[in-house]
Amino acid sequence: MLLILCGVSVAAAAAGWVIRTANDGPTLSTYSPRDPGGLTKVLASDGTRLGFIQNDDLIETKAASDFPEVLNQATVAIEDERFYKHTGVDYEGIIRAAYTNATSDNTQGGSTLTMQLVRNLYTQDVTRSGVEGYKRKIREARLAQELEEEHSKEWVLGKYLNTVPYGTYGGQTAVGAGAAARLYFDKNVKDLTLREAAMIAGMPQAPSQYSPVDNREGTTRRRNEVLGKMAELGYITPAKARSEMKKGLGLNMDKYFSRARERYVLDYVKSELIQEYGLDATRRGGFTVTTTINLKYQQYARAAMSQLAGIGPSSAIVTIDPKNGDIVTMASTQTYGRSKGKSTYNLATQGKRQPGSSFKTMALLTALREGVNPSSTSYTSKSPMKITKPPCGSPAYPWELKTYGGKGAGTMDLRRATLASDNSVYAQLVSDLGPDKVKETARMMGIKSKLLGVCAESLGGLTDGVSPLEMANAYATIVNGGYRNRPRIIKKITRNGEKIKLPARFRVKRTKAFEDGVTDQAVQILAANAAGGTGTKSLIPGCGAQGGKTGTTDKNIDAWFVGFTPKFATSVWVGFPGSAKISMNGMYFGSNIDGGTYPAQIWGDYMKKVVAKGCGKWLTPKEPFQSQAFQGRYAREGAEDEDTGEGEDGTTTPGTAPTAPPADDEPADPKPRDGNNGPDNDAAFDPGAYESPPQGDPGNGGTQAPPGDG
Repeated sequence: MLLILCGVSVAAAAAGWVIRTANDGPTLSTYSPRDPGGLTKVLASDGTRLGFIQNDDLIETKAASDFPEVLNQATVAIEDERFYKHTGVDYEGIIRAAYTNATSDNTQGGSTLTMQLVRNLYTQDVTRSGVEGYKRKIREARLAQELEEEHSKEWVLGKYLNTVPYGTYGGQTAVGAGAAARLYFDKNVKDLTLREAAMIAGMPQAPSQYSPVDNREGTTRRRNEVLGKMAELGYITPAKARSEMKKGLGLNMDKYFSRARERYVLDYVKSELIQEYGLDATRRGGFTVTTTINLKYQQYARAAMSQLAGIGPSSAIVTIDPKNGDIVTMASTQTYGRSKGKSTYNLATQGKRQPGSSFKTMALLTALREGVNPSSTSYTSKSPMKITKPPCGSPAYPWELKTYGGKGAGTMDLRRATLASDNSVYAQLVSDLGPDKVKETARMMGIKSKLLGVCAESLGGLTDGVSPLEMANAYATIVNGGYRNRPRIIKKITRNGEKIKLPARFRVKRTKAFEDGVTDQAVQILAANAAGGTGTKSLIPGCGAQGGKTGTTDKNIDAWFVGFTPKFATSVWVGFPGSAKISMNGMYFGSNIDGGTYPAQIWGDYMKKVVAKGCGKWLTPKEPFQSQAFQGRYAREGAEDEDTGEGEDGTTTPGTAPTAPPADDEPADPKPRDGNNGPDNDAAFDPGAYESPPQGDPGNGGTQAPPGDG
């Protein structure tokens, strides 16, 4: 009797301890469910998936209704066979687990699916041994009962299947059955077959032990165990179980999560998201990001750039919609990626290259916004010449210039000088305008790269260079009636099917930078350049509205064509990536690659497909172009040697018509100087960054402007 009383007392004490432990723990309402997150998915403008932003956890959250019945049955059979009978705690299961643990080498936990969900979703407590381990189990049991009082069995099972880990591959863990189906079988979870569902259902108990990658035999045995249990519980027939057991695992690990198209676009989008949301939210925020990228245009770009195949140089293309700043194309020929032989360098956005004469457009637009009439303002092209007066030179440190052919081209107006890409004229122009104003214009157009406001920049000699993205956006400002856009690549973000308000950095932002009468003048001059100047190889058949400017640097290291139609602005760069300065001499059918060769051809071949339904019409300016007599020193007195500081050079006398002058894209002075601040102001500029050979005959068969380098 005493023993009985003692036993009753011990049992009562134990029961009291259990009750106190359960009651001492926090209630379910005090917990916030853990957000498992989800991979951020990036789409093209038409909804085609570009890829996922990678994270250590692979997550593809699904609605409970998306999980197939065969997966639900397999999971219940192997993890919690009384799931539909208990209310969160399976007392029979606890007793059975205790007996098994005491009488065999097998270990059973006794936790229900609901208790496991409580641990995964709420407490994240994984204490396993000692008194604390028992306390955890007791508190989980209480919380599990509370959870089932609030939610249906379908909800509980769906949450479990979305939050439990299903093994690791390549350093990434599949969290949830949706991700597991993609990782192991490359299919939507709703399409899982019986044997596939059985394999996945058997993994959560020991994901590393039952890894189909590291332990295929062990995984097969575990799958067959699940099939046997399903037959035992009547979910399938024994014959069906035996038939499935004879089959292999049927893995199809085709790297669903790591596959990507336009990977450099994907990385650019990632960098934009990180700047706004931070790294962690970007990786696991579960965003669906729709970009502005047009996949058809991407294909057109690659097809146009394929003409460089086997020649050596790389190329990059960026296209911007002038109406809103949308980046519709961002393409490159460079092999991009993180494996051997590939590069993670995005030529379209990270490639800072010297722009050559394509940057003269900034000087042209400066003149126009200052009211300089391009048709009535003339300069005399001379070679060699010295500019000895501020702001571009001084008697002690003159800015020495020459045309590539070594001879001047005589007097020409600013319009013809642009079509000829005449260095001498543009050097005098920037001397009259002031290099600080050219820098200001470049900023107004959207150039973000480093500018010092020195004279050499007007001829393309920049400290670090510019990217194709910057140049496309700058030229979009011209054709856009003077509105500068903030370039954007993200146009919509959703999460869990709900649209998120776009942060300011991803919204359309248009800033009025120039009067449209001013930009219209630039449009007309650059249109003439495409039609009969240095950019004739860019011509689109049947397109009556296109314009652009070529650019080439010394020894043909970089070559550009930047242009526009009323609907799009596009920049094309050709050259060798990296810091090594590799010449492209002799690579264009025995001649040199310059802006008027491959870049112009690529631009034309690409854009004729983009605007196949019509180029559109130029904007009609609402603000008339206001010009006045320009009293610049060189515009007024450029013919007089004493004012220019030039020596005898045999140039054409003022007033004579230029006859096919040679191109003179960039100055050849090995030590260009500013003249304001002594010898060091321009010392950082390598003349090789902005000297170029002449352009060949554009060959359009009609009246041509003097050929220039571009």
